Amino acid sequence: MNKIIGTLLIAFISTVSLNCYSESDVESLSPELRALLKQEMLAIQEGMKNIVPAFASGNLKEVSGIAGKISKSFILKQKITDTQKHELHQKLPKAFILKDKEFHKYAGMLEHVSEKGHTELVGFYYSKLLESCIGCHSEHASHRFPTLINEPAKGTHHH
Repeated sequence: MNKIIGTLLIAFISTVSLNCYSESDVESLSPELRALLKQEMLAIQEGMKNIVPAFASGNLKEVSGIAGKISKSFILKQKITDTQKHELHQKLPKAFILKDKEFHKYAGMLEHVSEKGHTELVGFYYSKLLESCIGCHSEHASHRFPTLINEPAKGTHHH
């Protein structure tokens, strides 16, 4: 299972970056907010990459620590002014905000199951994180990731 997760991660990171913000949405934000969004996405990408070797070597304490950082990586909530927060909620679609919350919830679950030593659930919640990334990219950034247009994430229905 660890080999499968590693292979999936390498394929995923080599074909897409973890930036699920639509260009039009991002371009309408202030440069400061765009920089914070990029900073958060890069931190998430780094964490996602580092979870695989930690998990594969059985270091669930490290997995839990990384997942905890991802779960709490709401840079936007930590570093923005009320005015910037208002701008963010005005300009980014509600569906995006909901997907972002879901992603951070899965990271929190990954942190918890790693901390408790539930190895079988670590793989499950890691895959839910990846599905969450792909779902967001296919819905909000298909112009950047055209191969995802016809490949919605599991559980995402396009009619």
